[in-house]
Amino acid sequence: MNFKTRLAASILNSGGVVSLPTDTIQGLSCLPFEYSLRRLIELKRRSTGKGLILLSSNVNHFNDYVESPALLKKLSVHDQPTTYIIKASKNAPKLLMGEHDTIALRLTNNPLIQSLCELTDNPLVSSSANISGLNVASSALKLRVYFQDQLDYIIKPDTTSQQPSSIINLHTGEKLR
Repeated sequence: MNFKTRLAASILNSGGVVSLPTDTIQGLSCLPFEYSLRRLIELKRRSTGKGLILLSSNVNHFNDYVESPALLKKLSVHDQPTTYIIKASKNAPKLLMGEHDTIALRLTNNPLIQSLCELTDNPLVSSSANISGLNVASSALKLRVYFQDQLDYIIKPDTTSQQPSSIINLHTGEKLR
């Protein structure tokens, strides 16, 4: 693993918010802890009612956040990134769920996310790298325009697809997007 990845993991472990390319778009990420979640939501000027996504390359990282961990066996990595909606456990952070009783999960084979999840032994919280209502930042310059010096670390955007993931209700199989 390179220095930038190890540094990002260290910052995440200390409660930081970083921007990084995900399997879909440039994102803002933190670990799923109250302080970090609150910071990410404040940076985005996002409603606390919307909820956020958890990303990981290891399905076991999701066990504590869902009501029925056995359902996680249905998760898989697809050619098109897919986010699954599943009933949240009672212990899942409210800021992660928003006004819902469900949680959004995406299993990914993205090497950067895989490395960060391994180094932090946690899933990553993810949200688009923008102020709510504005376009997603596609450059380090745009990230600085949006967030000035408030991000703890930036891994520069790459050629991510800029395509949103599909969304599937894991309980019903219904495709929501």
